[in-house]
Amino acid sequence: MSAFGNFQNEIYLTGLGGTAPDLPTTAAGLEARARETLSAAAFAYIAGSASTERTAAGNVEAFGRHRIVPRMWRGASAPDARDLSVDLFGLRLDAPILTAPIGVLGMVHPDAEPVVGSVATALGIGSVLSTASSTPIEDVAAVSGENWWYQLYWPADEGVAESLVRRATAAGAKAIVVTADTPGMGWRPRDLDLGHLPFLKAQGIANYLSDPVFRSRLAAPPESSDEALQIAVLTWVGMFGNHTLRPADIARVKEWTHLPVLVKGILHPDDARAVVDAGADGVVVSNHGGRQVDNAIAAVDALGPVADAVGGSSTVLLDSGIRSGSDILVALALGADAVLYGRPWVYGLGLAGRDGVQHALRCILADLDITMGLAGLTSLAEVDRSILAGG
Repeated sequence: MSAFGNFQNEIYLTGLGGTAPDLPTTAAGLEARARETLSAAAFAYIAGSASTERTAAGNVEAFGRHRIVPRMWRGASAPDARDLSVDLFGLRLDAPILTAPIGVLGMVHPDAEPVVGSVATALGIGSVLSTASSTPIEDVAAVSGENWWYQLYWPADEGVAESLVRRATAAGAKAIVVTADTPGMGWRPRDLDLGHLPFLKAQGIANYLSDPVFRSRLAAPPESSDEALQIAVLTWVGMFGNHTLRPADIARVKEWTHLPVLVKGILHPDDARAVVDAGADGVVVSNHGGRQVDNAIAAVDALGPVADAVGGSSTVLLDSGIRSGSDILVALALGADAVLYGRPWVYGLGLAGRDGVQHALRCILADLDITMGLAGLTSLAEVDRSILAGG
């Protein structure tokens, strides 16, 4: 068992020598520091959401409607008393957390995705690599151990989609996560006000530029000239997003890989049933962190009904709005098997590279560990709706 809560003791003991942490220990603190430190374009891209950003705010606020009822004197509070581990498709993680698939990390730090994958595996948690990464699949896989999955933005070019899935499979991914909620990008005023879309500058398309099938669509290698690179970017623009996809198309992904396939972006129980009936091995309840549909239902509010619909037959994860250890407990209690954790560690990456990612992840792991113990819980097997008020 990993005593993640001991990070608290490290901080206090270091404080005896007059040294406080270099970075804030809360998600809100990391965001505030990043706002002061990152470039306007980088911060806008990571922090921004759709239109009025009500969905992003609602994701965070919705957790407050679900209250934990702590239980006393159960022997759960000792640092080595708790087991946070979880098994996902045969992959054992030391805690039910995977880093969410966030693209264009090269905007915030040159070390980008490899740092995230290596830190996650060192901590014993998972990571999900975005199609829109700044680093090719194979380079990230080389430092990500056994704990990583691959997220697919399914392009309109079928050959490129198949190639990306086959590359991820060959590189050692343990699951494929197909994102359903982004056939196109939402209306994002923070980026629009700056007139900034990183992909048009060839940022976040490394997996395309390195893909043999994508390259076969080009008249000249993208690295051969500025003009060739611009043509490659425009070729990417022409194939990003796929409006033709339907649940039955999951069968095609299953032909391209032997790995479990999850569908991300599910908010309605009927959609969950449809993709599971079509062959998906799991779903990720998510509204894309609020970046797609303004005023959409909070992800955690959609979780319970989706888990009731398919949780008995498939794996269910929650993405969007996780900011604390108690948020994770609530998600698990409502039926999630694990969660995807996003923006705060990206702020850490931008602020301090590898150290910042590690700090942000250790903070939420410690928060989860300590909260579980103080709530009287020794393992994830004890976490269900009975731990919530009214549950």
